Amino acid sequence: MATLIKNGTIVTGTDLFKADLRIKDGTIRSIGPGLEHAGDVVVDATGRFVMPGGIDVHTHLDMPFMGARSTDDFETGTIAAAMGGTTSHIDFIVPVKGRPLQEALETWRGKAEGKAAIDYGFHLCIVEMTPSTLGELDAMLEDGITSFKLFTAYPGALMIDDGAIFTTLRWAADRGALIQVHAENGPAIAEIVDAMVAEGRTEPKYHGLSRPSALEGEATARVITLAGVAGAPLYIVHLTCREALEAVGKARKRGQRVYAETCPQYLYLSSDDMARPGFEGAKYVCTPPIRDKEHAPALWRGLAQGDILTVATDHCPFDYDGAKRMGEGDFRKIPSGLPGIETRMALLYHGVTENRISLTRFVDAVATKPAKLFGLYPRKGAIVPGADADIVLWDPERDYSLSHKDLHMRVDYSPYEGMTLKGGPDKVFIRGELVADNGRFLGKPGFGRYLHRDRFHPIEL
Repeated sequence: MATLIKNGTIVTGTDLFKADLRIKDGTIRSIGPGLEHAGDVVVDATGRFVMPGGIDVHTHLDMPFMGARSTDDFETGTIAAAMGGTTSHIDFIVPVKGRPLQEALETWRGKAEGKAAIDYGFHLCIVEMTPSTLGELDAMLEDGITSFKLFTAYPGALMIDDGAIFTTLRWAADRGALIQVHAENGPAIAEIVDAMVAEGRTEPKYHGLSRPSALEGEATARVITLAGVAGAPLYIVHLTCREALEAVGKARKRGQRVYAETCPQYLYLSSDDMARPGFEGAKYVCTPPIRDKEHAPALWRGLAQGDILTVATDHCPFDYDGAKRMGEGDFRKIPSGLPGIETRMALLYHGVTENRISLTRFVDAVATKPAKLFGLYPRKGAIVPGADADIVLWDPERDYSLSHKDLHMRVDYSPYEGMTLKGGPDKVFIRGELVADNGRFLGKPGFGRYLHRDRFHPIEL
């Protein structure tokens, strides 16, 4: 039986218009004003925005990190995502050095299959360059993994050198792959960290102070230069600061294919949160760190103007009264990461209510541009006939305060506790199935399908 969504306002990444929408067999079949009832299940969307389901392209579910494991697995994390209006996500595979990349892929498939409640794909982190690496990456492309993450941070663990970065970029330029970079100057940061610890400066706030924004800006400019010489597209993950944004903006003005993502924590939180009394600042430790308040206005402008194209989460939660406590007395041992997969869309929509970004730019940043950049468009991120019926009915009048007790993420705090918001998801459909309705989860673990993604195609700057 078909579903007919009537009387809503359809919002896409470019347009806003009144129309009805018919769903059948998991896809959008027709769109138009006054569609006739033909034995359909009718959903009245009066007063609601009808938009494509959100796509979170930066998550870390069930991930081992710093001697701990992120608290959300593919079941709890994707249920939380659905409750927040996110219908697809892309998680990061982190291989073990010296082991085949295919083995890492099978490990992550095992984490997701039978658990994921929303559709899912994978990026692959490249943590070493061996004689077999490029051949293994070719095999990943055949499996629908078309984006690969490199690190200029975490020396001795995840970081690879500029030569390996350049080699990977040249490979990507010929293959239709998109290279993502975590851009911070890892060796310089390591020197600062050692000096701070030697001086007894070990509270959570020093995590941020040891990673200056200038070193993110430097690394961002450096990898942009490497990508330009290699002729490869580049995606900067979790951009946090003015210096990095300036480097991205300059590259885009000269026509270079550079794309940037930020996260809600960099729009709403500040270094003051890491300086909270006692150990409470550990709740806000993530990498790159939350910056001084002066950076957020620039990020909002970059988001509105399009130098920042996407908003993801870097969702990687650890309990405050659990793994975070490993860092009491030594900020180096605090597992780095925040919860956010459920609250991303509501937090960014708050920017619409504050006139920081338009409604269409909101949809563009949380759904359409992620789909276009990561080989999912127009199957995902679009309201067009033939697209998957991943649909969110958004209630712009919903008023509420955020509290971790009301959320579905498996973690014992929210970084946004008590924040008052207006606007949130009312109903959420994935491939035509109603999975969330007025605060109730109606889906099931294992419903999510693996997303075999297309290769990268340049999108408009």
